[in-house]
Amino acid sequence: MSETLHPQTMIGHVHLKVSDLERAVKFYTELLGFEVMTRWEDRAAFLSAGGYHHYLGLNTWESLGGPPPARGATGLYHFAILYPNRRELARAVRRIVDHGWTLSGMSDHGVSEAIYLDDPDGNGVELYCDRPRDQWPRGPNGELVMFSHTLDLDMLLIELEE
Repeated sequence: MSETLHPQTMIGHVHLKVSDLERAVKFYTELLGFEVMTRWEDRAAFLSAGGYHHYLGLNTWESLGGPPPARGATGLYHFAILYPNRRELARAVRRIVDHGWTLSGMSDHGVSEAIYLDDPDGNGVELYCDRPRDQWPRGPNGELVMFSHTLDLDMLLIELEE
């Protein structure tokens, strides 16, 4: 049996190849609310929230002007941004909707609620918040039972009215 990771181990950051750095920076700052922490000339930018050095790297080192990946090819399916609570997820979704950006999906997974969209380069982005662990659906033997039901966007946005 292989040794498992320490339970506090996390995925640290995502670094994306983009075709147009300024377009990508605009999407991640104006629509999603990230802050630019630093830039490397006109070829890379590192974005974050709360003053951390970076959660997201964007670069054009190998992809300047390039096309999005072909459907059916291997590569990134999506990366996920975890919000601290349902209200913050609703705030993020409201900003995206107000900018007229297209959502590609909305799911209730039992353990979490998620919104899906694509960035300007076709990279999949999941915005989600977890439910408290004591509310996660469990089977008869205590195993986690995840599912994918449609999330009611209007019910999520009601969070902003309270």
